[in-house]
Amino acid sequence: MKIRSMELRNYRNYEALSLSLNEDINVFLGQNAQGKTNVLEAVYYSALARSHRTSVDGELIRWEEPKGFLSLVFERIGVENTLEFHFERGKRRRIMYNGQPIRTKELIGAINVVLFSPEDLFLIKGAPAGRRRFLDMEISQADPAYFHDLAVYTRVITQRNTLLKRIREHQAQRSMLDLWDEQLAPLAARIVKKRQKAVGLLNEIADRMQRKISGEREELSLVYELHGMEEGAVTEELSSWYNQRLRESQEKDIMRGATGVGPHRDDLAFFVNGMDLRSYGSQGQQRTGALALKLSELAFFKEETGEYPVLLLDDVMSELDRGRREKLLDFIREEHIQTLITATDEAYFPEKEFGHIYHVKAGTVEAG
Repeated sequence: MKIRSMELRNYRNYEALSLSLNEDINVFLGQNAQGKTNVLEAVYYSALARSHRTSVDGELIRWEEPKGFLSLVFERIGVENTLEFHFERGKRRRIMYNGQPIRTKELIGAINVVLFSPEDLFLIKGAPAGRRRFLDMEISQADPAYFHDLAVYTRVITQRNTLLKRIREHQAQRSMLDLWDEQLAPLAARIVKKRQKAVGLLNEIADRMQRKISGEREELSLVYELHGMEEGAVTEELSSWYNQRLRESQEKDIMRGATGVGPHRDDLAFFVNGMDLRSYGSQGQQRTGALALKLSELAFFKEETGEYPVLLLDDVMSELDRGRREKLLDFIREEHIQTLITATDEAYFPEKEFGHIYHVKAGTVEAG
């Protein structure tokens, strides 16, 4: 997976940008608020049809301009493709893939990316929603069917929650829940099975990465925590288990107006040498675990798709100590992973033969 070139017109603070990318490492240097992250955001958006910084497409369009444009030329398994996004204020965006219009669900999986930002260093000790989002974004890129199941599941949960509130207010019959529960149970089972499979693979890879980064001093293990498991092990087929749990929790769900059972409540746990990393790990151990997880994400895509994804490192170098920076950069170079890095200081990188350097200032990018 390689991105060959990028074109931006009236995107964020770029009036016009045409950029050819090195197939290995590309470093974007500049002070804050100059447009470095906007370049990485454009690549991320191209993979997932969403920004990691905003949920409003109109914010991607340059200030006071009516339209914006983003285009990537990329190579996958030796085949070159073109992807375009057309933005217009007050209208739905248009996506073109090799000249043909496509929908979002047809885009997912065309380009695979892994984003590593300072916020990811808090992935382990942060809220469960962040860890679920991590799993969902990763699996969706490797398995578009998962993305579809997740979208349907989210829609059904929203509709069920609306019904729960209506039942609580005596505006609907409790028996109507059965219809939604029959849809939720198999969806929940499919989502969880794919998450468990992904965590199983990540567990093996992340442990290898943790050992490497820690000098063989630490073993890392990942455990998928099924919400409700604490009340008894799953001894039956997962879909049937969800059916039973949904029926048993109906009274509580009606009282709180929200569905309390399902993959939207699950979590991912981390253990180093048998110790709960979230509760008892030092900040250094948690950062090493987060780095190992991100490196394992790269290897996961290689296992699932046959190619490494594009790696996006957004201002993360300043947050890592020298040892972790060196481990990260060594892995990138050894595996020849195309990488886009933003930074404010060139001193974070080796002096010779490291990659292609770009200087970013006020919405302009200059090579060298």
